[in-house]
Amino acid sequence: MDLLAVKHRFDLGELQCLSGATISNVAIGYETYGELNAARDNAILIAHFFSGSSHAAGKYAPDDPLPGYWDAIVGPGKAVDTNRYFVISSDTLVNLNVHDKNVITTGPASLDPATQKPYGLKFPAVAIADFVRVQKALIDSFGIKRLHAVMGPSMGGLQTFEWAASYPECVGRIIPVIAAPNFRGWLTGWLSMWTQPIKLDPAWKGGDYYDGPPPRAGLEAALRLMTLHALQSEWADGAGGRALAEGGDAGDLATTPFAIEQTLAAAAALRLDNADANSLLYLARANQTYIPGAGAGATGAREGLERIKAPALVIYAPQDQVFAAEWIEEAAGILRDNGVLVETAKLFGPYGHYNGILKIADAAPQIAEFLARAF
Repeated sequence: MDLLAVKHRFDLGELQCLSGATISNVAIGYETYGELNAARDNAILIAHFFSGSSHAAGKYAPDDPLPGYWDAIVGPGKAVDTNRYFVISSDTLVNLNVHDKNVITTGPASLDPATQKPYGLKFPAVAIADFVRVQKALIDSFGIKRLHAVMGPSMGGLQTFEWAASYPECVGRIIPVIAAPNFRGWLTGWLSMWTQPIKLDPAWKGGDYYDGPPPRAGLEAALRLMTLHALQSEWADGAGGRALAEGGDAGDLATTPFAIEQTLAAAAALRLDNADANSLLYLARANQTYIPGAGAGATGAREGLERIKAPALVIYAPQDQVFAAEWIEEAAGILRDNGVLVETAKLFGPYGHYNGILKIADAAPQIAEFLARAF
């Protein structure tokens, strides 16, 4: 029987951002699985990836076609055993899927209390540290002083590092998955490439499109680009490779002749109606500016990593083309050199970066053992 997920709402009257800006009437959605024990020491926070949401496990209704993205490891008797742990997963600020009825978020598509119109680009630029500050307020509302663990894939892994660096006293252990807090300019450039189609769409109007048609063409192209970047060549070969689509004509430059183009378009279409173009821009900037421990004043990746004391299980995909394996291995080395207990696990498969979601069950035994161990 599938775990049934229920979406809850958390309201925070005011958020002081890392930039110094203040956001009023902040709201995020969250889900919980399992029960918080009397000592309030069995809580695990799961932070989601760039295009994800708080829906980490279970289904909202029995007839939902798919469960949450990490359902393979979260649930009764699974690696993150909800018979033992109380699991919390929350939507981030500026969540990409703002039009999804099961997502609650505050961002550029939200109404500015001062004008009662969508913020657009008047919404303050936010940081990964701000996502974590909202999560910290949510955790505090449960009376939880110390999390048993924090974990998450990709951008969720960056939030995991941020928790351990900015709130070391509140984190028992961490499991960052497919995430490098010390990423290089290569990824910064790629994130800018993700956003470029939106900015080139005339309907974007400098972010001021909420009273008219949204920049769907630019957003659709951005989603295609994100998908292809995150998935590796082995996946692409299985998604059409170099083959023509049925009826495709390679000599007709005005059409979409290749099978892989159709595959990417279909993948983008699954997200397009729920996504907001401005939110994608804000998420990209939050990732580009990320420094672990920024919420506690760290000014560089090494400085932030050196603040971390929690034991770490670092899980990564050697063929990842978003967060390169050598960056993740370097970060693990910095932690070890600073006396942190670090274990690693590798995920293999045809999905590149997405092995951290689609192949996470391969690391289930190591995750379960790491969570159960006494430190």
